[in-house]
Amino acid sequence: MAVGAAPAAIRSGEPNRGSNHIATEAVVRSPPDGYTLLLVNAANAINATYYESLTFNFMRDIAPVAGIGRFPYFMAVNPAFPASNVREFIAYAKANPRKVNIGTGGAGGPDHASGELLQLMTGIQMTHVPYRGTTPALTDLVSGQVQMVFCTIPSAIQYVKAGTLRAIAVTSATRLESMPEIPTVGETVPGFESAQWYGVGAPTGTPAAIIAALNEELRAALADSKIKARIEDLGGIPLSMSPEEFGNFLANETEKMGKVIKAAGISVK
Repeated sequence: MAVGAAPAAIRSGEPNRGSNHIATEAVVRSPPDGYTLLLVNAANAINATYYESLTFNFMRDIAPVAGIGRFPYFMAVNPAFPASNVREFIAYAKANPRKVNIGTGGAGGPDHASGELLQLMTGIQMTHVPYRGTTPALTDLVSGQVQMVFCTIPSAIQYVKAGTLRAIAVTSATRLESMPEIPTVGETVPGFESAQWYGVGAPTGTPAAIIAALNEELRAALADSKIKARIEDLGGIPLSMSPEEFGNFLANETEKMGKVIKAAGISVK
């Protein structure tokens, strides 16, 4: 397995254009009547800082309605990589600065931000290799072109079960009930937590009564045993919150990711 230079064909990959600021702008401009809603996700918190010329302010222009779920990542490595846990990974990366290639589904995405957060909290230096989606990143991880990927559990679970990838950690705050044998990154790097997450937002100005009614229906759905089981099957954790609680969650995530993006010195003007 080659550890060192990033694959030349993708080393200078373009920023991830699949981010959802176009959809967010459309919702911001919609009538605040409860009929046009936004599927809010981790990209919204990142884009607030990553894009310097947005025509809207996410925290100001989108009213929180309800959470849906958090979906932590695997910290996955190629089985030939000389680290079987997070502590060994960090030690290797510190001894070999910028020689560990981290693949992502695109610059500025939540998985990219997870890698930047790990570097910020540990002082390691990796080489970022952005792809046009998670699938090609995982393909190159299996072949050894890159050495680590933060990937959603559904996208990588079959590779892990087959032994073609090694999940050395999950990025949730606590171990997952479905995979208690896999430690969290935070057990080695206290305070580390990252995930893709989803919720619902509405245009600011949507009447509180409408937001409350939508929140009640969404929380009732999350309480349904079949829906809860499906989220957990996907490696997720239901995110049942009041509008106020979800608003605080959005504010915290936006602030957290803003600090990561600024510290990493990455942005799109």
